[in-house]
Amino acid sequence: MPPKKKFTREQIIDAAFEIAKKEGLGSITIRKIANALGSSIAPIYVNFNDVDELLEGVMLKIHELTQNILLEQNTGYPFLDIGIASLKFAKEYDVLFKDLVFQKNDQFDVDMEEQLVELMKTDPDLKGFSTDELKDILLKLKIFQTGLSLMVANGLLSNKTDEQLIEMLMSMGNDVIVAKRQSKGVE
Repeated sequence: MPPKKKFTREQIIDAAFEIAKKEGLGSITIRKIANALGSSIAPIYVNFNDVDELLEGVMLKIHELTQNILLEQNTGYPFLDIGIASLKFAKEYDVLFKDLVFQKNDQFDVDMEEQLVELMKTDPDLKGFSTDELKDILLKLKIFQTGLSLMVANGLLSNKTDEQLIEMLMSMGNDVIVAKRQSKGVE
């Protein structure tokens, strides 16, 4: 009997990520990963207790990927960068984006919200807002941005350029910020 191939946790997570990227998170199975690696299932179980533990690794990889896409944006306005990063992720990873939108993942959402609010505190357009007000602004933009990004992921806005999509984000973001300032009695 030939020796079993050895794979690192990262190689296995990468194989699972590639499956998720093409077919969705729900399509990840130990057997599919083994087939993608050209292996039996044994090396996967050497590294992971079960598919749920492996999925945690894939979710961590997705979280790191979204962070990297966010860090690549550098408009000088972190609030805008958040929206642009969402559009880019939706365009480049449409299947994953739809999975994340349609599947509730509390831990992923809480971690992201806290990080995004901290980032928003550095935005010059958002000076003077409390943490709760920033959370409200983030939620309102997230509602718009999710819809816009979902339309991008589904190819419904293929007639729009990246610049036009960014302009839509900027316009909506500005409207939300102006409305929040007006509700505070600050112009």
